[in-house]
Amino acid sequence: MPATFPTLKTGAITQYPATKTIRYSSVVSRFLDGSDQRHRDYSAPLRRWAIHLNMLDEAELSALAQFVVGQQGRFATFLFVDPWTQSTIPHCTLEQDGLDYQMSEELRGTTSLVVVETRV
Repeated sequence: MPATFPTLKTGAITQYPATKTIRYSSVVSRFLDGSDQRHRDYSAPLRRWAIHLNMLDEAELSALAQFVVGQQGRFATFLFVDPWTQSTIPHCTLEQDGLDYQMSEELRGTTSLVVVETRV
């Protein structure tokens, strides 16, 4: 069973401002007569979430760091709950191999992650 992206102690997955992008992929084949033919590279769009987190405590940062280690960075897939629709996306990976974070004082941890949907 794949891992699930951790939630904050509030139950939220991300904080504002968060961004979500949707990516389509089309292939255009151009012919010598100037015409072209288009088709989809994959059947549905892929989603990408940029997650920026502030005011985290040590336990929340530790849970995120352990999750990144458990996923071996970009290697493994996991379940991710879309913060906008609350639907579970079954095949997601991290866009980076490590977790950069800063803890300036108690309850003042910050980090950011990018989650991308993949196709199986």
